[in-house]
Amino acid sequence: MLGRLAAAGHCASVLHAMGQIDRHNFVPPRLASKAYDESSLPIGFEQTISKPSMIARVLSLLIPEDAPSGFRLPGRVLEIGTGCGYQAAVLSKIATEVYSMERIKGLHECARDNLRELRLVNLHLLFGDGMAGYAKGAPYTAIVSAAAGAAIPNAWLEQLAVGGRIIAPTQSDTGHQLLMVLDKTATGIRQFALEAVRFVPLKSGTS
Repeated sequence: MLGRLAAAGHCASVLHAMGQIDRHNFVPPRLASKAYDESSLPIGFEQTISKPSMIARVLSLLIPEDAPSGFRLPGRVLEIGTGCGYQAAVLSKIATEVYSMERIKGLHECARDNLRELRLVNLHLLFGDGMAGYAKGAPYTAIVSAAAGAAIPNAWLEQLAVGGRIIAPTQSDTGHQLLMVLDKTATGIRQFALEAVRFVPLKSGTS
């Protein structure tokens, strides 16, 4: 997997982090043999774990191009949609501190079980409505969403630090999803759209 991603030009720091986390421990046992394939996989509750290249792509957008090997994002990162916990674990290797929020109780508990043995002291799992963010941990250096909404919630913009970045799939006017990047500057928000993507829908509330 790592060789394939490196050949595709993904960030070396992110690939190093991915190499420290065993992906097969985050998928159902019956799918463990497919954990490193270039495909998304079901993890229950009508949710999926993103394919490796998408996780590498999203997290690479957090790392400055001139960052040295072993670079860690300063401050806190908020992840919306913990899922099975795999991306949160990888994030913990490239960020100083990570808050990861999941709205589905069963998935929150599954991620907690998956992550327990790793003892990642800088990773904090939260159960709650991701659309509301997590104000107690703000401001955030970055916010990463694993679900696509019609727009970026205002709460995320408010909780993002100046100089920070949001990476989130967003539903376009035509009904397609695009990977969006929003940078918060001293003079306002700068945003740009990247490639078409396919993520589960962003929902409010908990279940």
